Amino acid sequence: MSQPLLQAANLAHAFDYPLYEDVSLTLHAGESVAVQGRSGSGKSTLLHTLAGFLPPLSGHVEILGEDVYAMSEAEREMFRRTELGIVFQTHYLFKGMTGRQNIEAATQLAGTELDPWLQERLEIDGVIDQKVGELSGGQQQRVSLARVLAKQPRLIFADEPTGNLDKQTAILVMEVMQEYIRKREGALFVVTHDGEIAGMCGEHYVLKEKRLQSS
Repeated sequence: MSQPLLQAANLAHAFDYPLYEDVSLTLHAGESVAVQGRSGSGKSTLLHTLAGFLPPLSGHVEILGEDVYAMSEAEREMFRRTELGIVFQTHYLFKGMTGRQNIEAATQLAGTELDPWLQERLEIDGVIDQKVGELSGGQQQRVSLARVLAKQPRLIFADEPTGNLDKQTAILVMEVMQEYIRKREGALFVVTHDGEIAGMCGEHYVLKEKRLQSS
């Protein structure tokens, strides 16, 4: 089997109380993992650690064969910007710009272009040249996803990406991310409260009692 895109071993973290310990996870090309858990269980903290934002108390994380926390902060930031796709529940678009301009701001930095397939599949081709402030919340989230995927990352981390969406749009967003990782030989890690959305991933876990447990 090819080298994992993500390999995490024996991760632990705590704030005022222990969140999780001895968490290990491996993701290969074409694979997707969803993690559910109660509020405060640590699932978003786990995502932030896997994505290189928050060092674990113990354990290590390798992405594309690189030890993420052996890098300097500046190296890690550049690595995230060029190699990873981060999708949040809040879209963080530039309101004074059009959808296309928002996407181009990302592709110019990455040296890529928006794939017409992505624009059409996300059903934004009719609104992409409108100002972001004129778009609905669902349209804004789909433009935001297009901006992330247009950079052509191999590994996508999505933190409640469908939390503000109606069910039909939520399913579309998940389907597009799944199609993307198959098309680009990437992988997907999703944190969600929604059991139906979690069930769309190849592996489905629940973070409880400080452990990552198969659902």
